[in-house]
Amino acid sequence: MPIIRPKKDLIEVFGYAPDDMTTQCRSLWNLTACPFINKQCTKANHDGSIVYGTCSVSSPYGDCVICPNRLYENNYEILRAIVKETFDENLSFFMYEQFIPVREKVKSCIVALGQNSGKEVKIGTSLSMDWVLARIENGKLIEYTGVEVQSIDITGNYRDSWHSYKNISPKTSVIPSSEHGMNWANVHKRLIPQIIRKGTIYSRSNFVKHGLYFVVPDIVYRKFEDIIGHDIPLLEIGGKDVLTIHTYELSPFKKHGEQRTLLMKRNIRFSLDEFSQRFIAGPNLPKGEQLDDAVKRVLGVN
Repeated sequence: MPIIRPKKDLIEVFGYAPDDMTTQCRSLWNLTACPFINKQCTKANHDGSIVYGTCSVSSPYGDCVICPNRLYENNYEILRAIVKETFDENLSFFMYEQFIPVREKVKSCIVALGQNSGKEVKIGTSLSMDWVLARIENGKLIEYTGVEVQSIDITGNYRDSWHSYKNISPKTSVIPSSEHGMNWANVHKRLIPQIIRKGTIYSRSNFVKHGLYFVVPDIVYRKFEDIIGHDIPLLEIGGKDVLTIHTYELSPFKKHGEQRTLLMKRNIRFSLDEFSQRFIAGPNLPKGEQLDDAVKRVLGVN
């Protein structure tokens, strides 16, 4: 008898469908390992006693990635795509640990610096850059570009659903609904301001020629468009004051024992200044009269 899965559901846990009982899937549950960064999964509860391994969940708009590490499949293919687009595609690409042993031998290459490669580049005490793709020639820094990778945070919890999948057996018939929600408010509270701030810093660098790249699930970027509008003028050529967006979506479900893959949905670029101005006073910014009415409603007056 097939398992009845809920409409509000977990989509991927440790890289596979949550009801996948194949050996390759369940071994990752046992190891609490992330198959995309080949390290321990970082999605745990507050005291670290349970590692959830949840990569993606259902949303009203489709299956959505909720962990940035999920976007690093196929040996950080999303970064390699940016290297090919920004630099010479024939240049060797190294993660930091790969670069150190050969740094004296390689004359020209790209080195990725980030949390999973060496360490993140930090400015001051509070600002960390997700990824810096640096072009090195003869031991000198020639150029670099920045990459921010974001998914979306969730609210609520999915403990009952998760535990049902963890303890799934051939006798399991029904999975309880997940109680998660999508923290869309973070798009305008945190994500957009962060992109503007970091993009501005990159645009002021003497070594940056292609500005900032932003990698994000397409579903999340649609929420950006609700704020900045859907008609922002696009550019054909990059520049240090240009923001380039790569959006991705999950491929259709595959059979158990196989992982879904990432598909690039959009590759667009536009002026960072235009993006900033639309965030401050964009086409969807509420009117003053709406604020007036809201204040009156709270006061209960006319």
